[in-house]
Amino acid sequence: MRKDFLSFDDISRSEISEIFELTRQLKEKPFGNQLSHKVLALLFKKSFITRISFEIGIKQLNGIIFHLNGFGQSKGQILDRYADAIIIETPSHKKLEKIASRTDAHVINAKSDLAHPCQILSDLFTIKEKFGSFSGLKLVYVGDGNNICNSLLLGCAKVGMDISVACPKGFEPNKDIAKLAKDYAKVTRSKVVITTEPKAAVKDAKIIYNDTFISMDDEKEKAKKLKIFLPKYQVTNKLFKLAAPDAVYMHCLPAHRGEEVTPEVIDGPRSIVFDQAENRLHAQKALLVKMMS
Repeated sequence: MRKDFLSFDDISRSEISEIFELTRQLKEKPFGNQLSHKVLALLFKKSFITRISFEIGIKQLNGIIFHLNGFGQSKGQILDRYADAIIIETPSHKKLEKIASRTDAHVINAKSDLAHPCQILSDLFTIKEKFGSFSGLKLVYVGDGNNICNSLLLGCAKVGMDISVACPKGFEPNKDIAKLAKDYAKVTRSKVVITTEPKAAVKDAKIIYNDTFISMDDEKEKAKKLKIFLPKYQVTNKLFKLAAPDAVYMHCLPAHRGEEVTPEVIDGPRSIVFDQAENRLHAQKALLVKMMS
């Protein structure tokens, strides 16, 4: 693997398969010594699920954790002497790239404004666990073209799964990432579609996925964004019925019931959101073991 995991562009299709096999093994046997004598620095501000899943996973594999409360320019070189890896949540992907360029330690993107690769790694494992293969599957993402959407585009295209993204005008995914995903899709013979029409997008979909309309750093825009996104981009039972009969619902959590999704969908029998949440623990452990080796 590359030194750092900042986006899905940093990982190959074969490495994804290897991590999935490790994930399966670590889910069956969660405790071990694979990270013994490894020191991992964590810098988190808001992400609860990501933070606790990393913390618990590192402890299960006997790694050493210490927490950072900030990151000045010189800390990268200093941390080389203390830590094997730095796991960072930051609102600035550019800052994350700068940190990675200034340290020899592994840098892992726990979430940035541009990408959330650890989330999508576990999501793709969950999909494979559910369906057995990515062949013939179509995932539809409905909502804001945010970091989750960006990483889904790259992840789905890399593993050869069709993806359609339905976003309002002005809220599309990053253009460079969308282009890169389409390039990957040519290699894996999958399809990448970006549209403004959720009803058309969900036809034949096996997975319907969405995220909050309002990100943690976007609360001031809530009223304005809800007017744009509701009701067209809300995942309801009515929209769900347009998908494949065995379709499942996914969400990276936490969810705002009554906004991006109705309670009937997220709390219904076809929702696998808690399987996703559990698999964060196992997939992130597998990623660390793969990188540390």
